[in-house]
Amino acid sequence: MPNTLPDIEENDPLLPASYTPLGDQPTPPPNRRRPSNSFAVIIASCLFLASLIVLIINGQPPSQSSRATTYTHNHTPFTSKSPVIVRPVSNAAELGVSEKSFRLNSDDIVNYPWTNAMLSWQRTAYHFQPEKNWMNDPNGPLYHMGWYHLFYQYNPDSAIWGNITWGHAVSSDLIHWLHLPLAMVPNSWFDWNGVWTGSATLLPDGKIVMLYTGNTNNYVQVQNLAYPANLSDPLLLHWEKYQNNPVMTPPKGIAPKDFRDPTTAWLGPDGLWRVMIGSKIDKTGIALVYKTSNFSTYELVNHVLHAVPTTGMWECVDFFPVSTTSDNGLDTSVNGASIKHVLKASLDNNMHDYYALGTYDPVKDVWIPDDPELDVGIGLKVDYGKYYASKTFYDQNKGRRILWGWVGETDTGGNDLQKGWASVQTIPRVVTFDKKTGTNILQWPVEELESLRSSSKQFDDVFLKPGSMVKLDVGSAAQLDISAEFEVDMKALNATLDEINNCSVAADRGAAGPFGLLVLTDESLSELTPVYFYVGKAADGTLKHWFCTDKSRSTKANDVDKQVYGGLVPVLEGEKFSMRVLVDHSIVEAFGQGGRTCITSRIYPAKAIDGAARVFLFNNATDLNITASIKIWHMASVNLHPFPLDQM
Repeated sequence: MPNTLPDIEENDPLLPASYTPLGDQPTPPPNRRRPSNSFAVIIASCLFLASLIVLIINGQPPSQSSRATTYTHNHTPFTSKSPVIVRPVSNAAELGVSEKSFRLNSDDIVNYPWTNAMLSWQRTAYHFQPEKNWMNDPNGPLYHMGWYHLFYQYNPDSAIWGNITWGHAVSSDLIHWLHLPLAMVPNSWFDWNGVWTGSATLLPDGKIVMLYTGNTNNYVQVQNLAYPANLSDPLLLHWEKYQNNPVMTPPKGIAPKDFRDPTTAWLGPDGLWRVMIGSKIDKTGIALVYKTSNFSTYELVNHVLHAVPTTGMWECVDFFPVSTTSDNGLDTSVNGASIKHVLKASLDNNMHDYYALGTYDPVKDVWIPDDPELDVGIGLKVDYGKYYASKTFYDQNKGRRILWGWVGETDTGGNDLQKGWASVQTIPRVVTFDKKTGTNILQWPVEELESLRSSSKQFDDVFLKPGSMVKLDVGSAAQLDISAEFEVDMKALNATLDEINNCSVAADRGAAGPFGLLVLTDESLSELTPVYFYVGKAADGTLKHWFCTDKSRSTKANDVDKQVYGGLVPVLEGEKFSMRVLVDHSIVEAFGQGGRTCITSRIYPAKAIDGAARVFLFNNATDLNITASIKIWHMASVNLHPFPLDQM
């Protein structure tokens, strides 16, 4: 039965949205920030694209005179920092959104004397990040006229959250990016305190609509409509806000600060579009659904799509179909046989992304989880590390569903201010249904990432007895793509397996684990980050496999987070244990068993940097022999091009 909530009614007339159908050309609001000549915009975009085409055809990096920014790590001279505690934090919670800055649990921690060289090394080489300042949620990803567009929450003024605008970048391959001017800024009463998270919908007639949350001048969360000023511009440089915004306001029964983050719309069998918005009632997380025929007026469905008690506020919600028979992605509106629907929510309570597989009834507008014990917020996580506010989009160019995720910092705000930047995005991941288990999705880096692979080394049939480790001689190990498989004989161990119910530090030895890789490790092993498997038994005696990342010894510094991350990973009979690990300076992305379980970590070594970073194999089990085969690629740095043309 649908979750009927009688206290939720239609939009409050306090903030009306009159009926105005979308026309061929939008009418700009009176306080438009950047008036421009449309013809000039087209000419500039064409020149910009022409220069990029030359670059792509030549297949060479830009010359020095082009001034294209390539990530490098040339360090400034040594400067020490006095151990004064500097902990600036954002005011996000006060404005009605989850706290964005990382906070250490102890107030007694003294800042580590980071040098500029150490902090410079932390900037990634092949992940997306702005040229400077703060970034958080990915917004409105889409593909248009040969270009992938990524919008993102951005503070143009500081490396701390605040003054949230929409940053904008484009790419032809999801790897090399071109920074563009800000797409939207908080300049209207309906988004005066922030242009917050939103999603794009591509309509059948070629139009693009963008729905986003605005934090009003009175701190009320409302949903607003925007669209490109010129659809013929491949770069979509200018965006117009609908003159009668907001188009959705908090309904009765929903608090003004608990109504945010609209999804991509999907088309129902009645010819109406649906949009989902995250919210809560008391401590129950809920997904509201609105219907629309024109994206300017909306009707609230009188029951929620789904609700899960005790999960708290749902934000950055997502809803999309996956095929149970094919690895191809599906447009968000597709439904029918051999399809499951993924419902995902970012939990404001604990800052983790959860998802569940289930069945969507498009007539009743309800979603039922396949397994109530693995419902949203109480079951599977999208990623078990430092990862939040993820968003997918359907890539019609290659027929796949792509997932973006925000990876925040886990150091102090003071360090971020000294660096001048904060946060990265994950490598975009392709999402598919796991046809072998039938109980989870798979996430895997887009194939375009492999274009960055350069020299490689392979290590076959490396034997590791209990309590041993082997250094893998690949030189500097700060920019790597690692593929590893481990063969173990579990039959002889079933009687002696330990009972475990979570990931523990890698130093804790058991009969069948931990075993895996040590990344961002120095020669003396004074700093190391294990990524590993651990096999044990649950309380009921069933076999359990854990996939983990241990940050407890990742750095000599004590002003950073040092958690152990991880979760269960299905390992089916006949399968080898396998992992793929992306190492990119201060970020490590780990994919267990083909992407069934993923862990993203921020690592801040003080010694294992530059040419001092190493990688090891290890087996810390007490009773288990391991045979490992590994291939390691060094990864090139990506090019990030600034805008406008005269800065290329």
